[in-house]
Order: sequence, then C-alpha cells, then structure tokens
Amino acid sequence: MLRVVSWNINGIRSPLQGLSCQESSNCPTALRRILDKLDADIVCLQETKVTRDVLTEPLAVVEGYNSYFSFSRSRSGYSGVATFCKDSTTPVAAEEGLSGVFATLNGDVGCYGNMDEFTQEELRVLDSEGRAVLTQHKIRTSEGKEKTLTLINVYCPHADPGKPERLSFKMRFYRLLQIRAEALLAAGSHVIILGDLNTAHRPIDHCDAGSMECFEEDPGRKWMDGLLSNPGMEAGSQTGLFMDSYRCFHPKQEKAFTCWSVVSGARHLNYGSRLDYVLGDRTLVIDTFQTSFLLPEVMGSDHCPVGAVLNVSCMPAKQCPALCTRFLPEFAGTQLKILRFLVPLEQEPVRVQPVLQPSHQTQVQKHPRKARMHSTRPRKSQGGFKKTQKNLMSYFAPSSNLLQPSPDVELPSLPLVGTLTIPKTPEEVTVDTVVEEKAKVSEAKDEKEVRTSFWKSMLSGPSPMPLCGGHREPCVMRTVKKAGPNLGRHFYMCARPRGPPSDPSSRCNFFLWSRPS
Repeated sequence: MLRVVSWNINGIRSPLQGLSCQESSNCPTALRRILDKLDADIVCLQETKVTRDVLTEPLAVVEGYNSYFSFSRSRSGYSGVATFCKDSTTPVAAEEGLSGVFATLNGDVGCYGNMDEFTQEELRVLDSEGRAVLTQHKIRTSEGKEKTLTLINVYCPHADPGKPERLSFKMRFYRLLQIRAEALLAAGSHVIILGDLNTAHRPIDHCDAGSMECFEEDPGRKWMDGLLSNPGMEAGSQTGLFMDSYRCFHPKQEKAFTCWSVVSGARHLNYGSRLDYVLGDRTLVIDTFQTSFLLPEVMGSDHCPVGAVLNVSCMPAKQCPALCTRFLPEFAGTQLKILRFLVPLEQEPVRVQPVLQPSHQTQVQKHPRKARMHSTRPRKSQGGFKKTQKNLMSYFAPSSNLLQPSPDVELPSLPLVGTLTIPKTPEEVTVDTVVEEKAKVSEAKDEKEVRTSFWKSMLSGPSPMPLCGGHREPCVMRTVKKAGPNLGRHFYMCARPRGPPSDPSSRCNFFLWSRPS
C-alpha cells in the first residue's frame, strides 16, 4: 500500500499545536514528529513560506526521509512547496517547477508538452513563486506490473478580487499545470495532482455557494470542469483525463471542507470550503485507489490534510535525485564556513621558571618597564601636579550678588516678650495629638481622592463594547484592511464564529462603525 497526504501547512517554521508537538520548528525532531503523525509514505506540503536563505537543517534534512523544496524567488516568506518521501519511496527523478526553466538536466522528470503559447519570460514568472515540485516513482501494481507514477505537488495561486491581474496569473498557471500533467500522462506515466488548487469545484464543496452570483461561471471552476471527469461517466464519454478521488469515494458527502477562515472562527461550526484535492488519472483511480480521505481533526493551519491510499508498492531508487535538499552545499558539508578563514594565532611557548624564591632585586628586574612607568608618573607631593577638576558643590556656592550684612553694623536687639510658657497637662497633649493625626489623615485622604479623580479623567480607558442585535452579547472590534476609502477604520461585529445563517449559534449580521476617538 502507498499512502500519500497533502497539507497546506501555512508556514513550515510555525509551531503546530494541533499535533501536540511542543518543540519549536528548529528542534531536530519537531518536523519528524509531524511527518510521523501524518503516517504517510509521501507527504506534500504547500505554503511553506520559507526561502532557501532561511531554510534550516532540521527542516531540510529529516531522518528517514528525503525532501524536495521549491522556493519563491519573487518574495520572501511567501508561497513555497515541499515533498517529503520516506526512504522506502525514494523517487527516481525530481524537478522544481512546471515549465522546465529551472531544470538542471540531472535527474529531472522531463515531458513538458507543447508550451508554445507561453513566452520564455512568462514561464519563468509562473514558476518563480515556488508553486510546484514533481517527484517520479517506480511502482508495482497488485498484478506485478511495474509502472511509473509522477506526483505533482502544487500550490495554485489565489485570485484576489481587487487584483484582476492575479486572476489572469491564476488561469495561466492552471493552463501550464494541465499541459504538463497531460504530457506526462501521454508519455506513459500515471499522474497524481495533489495540493491546494484554491478553487471549490462544486456547490457541495462550498459553504455559501447559494448566495454567490454566477457560481458555476467562475473561470477556475470551468477549468476544473475540463480537467476532471465524473465518476459515473463511461470511458468513452469523459470530458477530462483526471478524477477527483474524494468525490469518487464520497460523491454526496456534504460539509467535506478543508479550509476555514481563521479570523471569523468558522472552523468551529465547519463553515468553509474544499480547496485541497488528490486528483489522479482515471485509470489509476479506478484500478488502484483504495480510499480518499480528509483529516479535519489535525489542527495547526487554516487547512486540514487530505490524502489517499493506493494498492501499489513503491520501489525506491538507490540514490536520491540531485534536487534533494541533503545535496545542497549548506547541508552536504561542502559549503565553506567563515570559520575556515579564521586561522588561530600561534602563541609563543611559555618558558617554565625554576621553582625558586625570587629576591626583591629579581622581581624589580623582571618588570623593568613597569617600574620605569611608575617612577615617571607624577605624584601628588610634587609641585607640578595640581588637581584641576572642580567639585560638584562648587556650582552651588552662594552668589556674591546677594546683600551681605556688614560686620561693622550692629543690629538693634529687641526685648524678649512672652518667653514664659505654661506646660500642658497630659490630657491636653493627648487631645492635641489625636486632632493633629485626624487632620493629617483627612488631608492625605483628600489629596488621594484628588489624584484618583484626576487620573480617572485622563485615563478613562476604552468604552464598553456594544451589544450585538442578535444575541445581545459584547461585540468584537475589527479593522478594515481592504484598500479603499474605509482602509484602517474600525467597526464592531458579532463575536460568535461564522456559520450557516440558519444556525442560531452562529454569528448574526450586526455591524456598527466605531466612532473616531
């Protein structure tokens, strides 16, 4: 059996609490534990968000696996895919990209098809975001026949409604993917396309398809209509050469979603869409696929893993293809380190002195320079040495401009009046003490109240959240991030997770703009 799993991991360097992995991504065993939890012979990851300059060895070289990365060349921390194969499923060939512009002619997959409709520059741009890795394997069917199987690990672009050029980019990428997959199929290889296709194919694959205008007319859905054939169609009437393996085994399964909005908490009520697929050529799916599944219980990303099990055995290659990350100079031990250029200084040998009690004369001769330096240093007793630094208190001397009484002028003496005081009784002393203490406490209390009221007026804190109209519960504040006249404005909305409108426990449609402070 061959088990393959695909997962949009949304950043391979981020900790994955969903797999109960407490180590950081730099821990040598962190990724190994993730791969072991997925329990697959081949794991295809999308949206790794890592470039080669920040790829660490614990992520690139995992014991028991050989890995193949494609990095984004246009942006850092963006896109990227990686395929991890167990040593028992080592591929015979591996290649980065769909067009062949990054092929090295050393262990590549080949079979590119007719790409004359693309310019060379367009092909380079389509493959520069690190969205595809191909691995080719030798398999043996249950009948004992040896076949070739090519896995295309792909992360298709997202079409931002506010950026029409990205829709064009997405459709051109789809076209390139189809040409390459069909070329491999025509060359005699079985083909599996797995990953995040960023399109919900049918209304059953989307939580809110009914409220979307022209759902079926979406260009991405139309492309999938041409790529795929329905399971019930006969071999002669199929429209596409590939099949959606999950719908082959679960044709009417509702709420089979693989992606949810993190901001709205939609995963709590399973209000999402199915964007991740395992597609196989029609013959392969019908003859060898045993099951196709989703793993919604695996947390750690806004997507969940998907996978399939094939009734075939893999024949591993004796050596990994050249694209394998363990052959990169920084991980193969062939890259020069900066420490190689730092030569330690040769130290003079230390002479061992005989163990004798040195005399005073010997000690003086041992440090002649030090003695000379001490002899030439000026001392306080010498007349040439004078302290010039002023004392700090010299700056606080009384000013000479103030009137000083003349020592010759005698001030008239006044007669002493009332110098006789009557002693108080102990009771009077006690009463006076109590009165003074109460006066001090009253003054301190009044002063504290004044300070408290002042700071309360200055630091009043945020105003209480308004209550939503549907549940009468405190709202949450959000910020508009979409470009436009309201960019940066704050608003209030229901704090409950997004869900079906018919579900009373889901978010209501309350909305209120926040007043500017």
